[in-house]
Amino acid sequence: QVQLVESGGGLVQEGGSLKLSCVTSGLFFSGYAMAWFRQPPGKERELVAYINRSGTDRPYLAYHVPFAQGRFEIARDDAKNTASLQLDRLEPDDTAIYYCAARESWASDRSRDYPYWGQGTQVTVSS
Repeated sequence: QVQLVESGGGLVQEGGSLKLSCVTSGLFFSGYAMAWFRQPPGKERELVAYINRSGTDRPYLAYHVPFAQGRFEIARDDAKNTASLQLDRLEPDDTAIYYCAARESWASDRSRDYPYWGQGTQVTVSS
């Protein structure tokens, strides 16, 4: 049984930082691409970043969407079956539920391509 469990969300002031973690089980982690999506209140789910499996021959290992570039960083630790998302210089517009997702093989920027999802962790940024 595949499980993804996020943690690390919370309430933070504008300009603050959080580190989200996604611990996985039941899958061969090193063979999976990982992604973080978020869903702001009243809006659709959107991609934040993804990271391909280690040793990829793709042009890049990790990709961050424009609003995340320079502020957020995705990482993976295959030894711990864990993906993470470092959130820095948070803004009120970053308030959302953050989800991690897993997909065998290569990463995708489409949420529908990910069969495995965590339950989400709430990030709230106050101004």
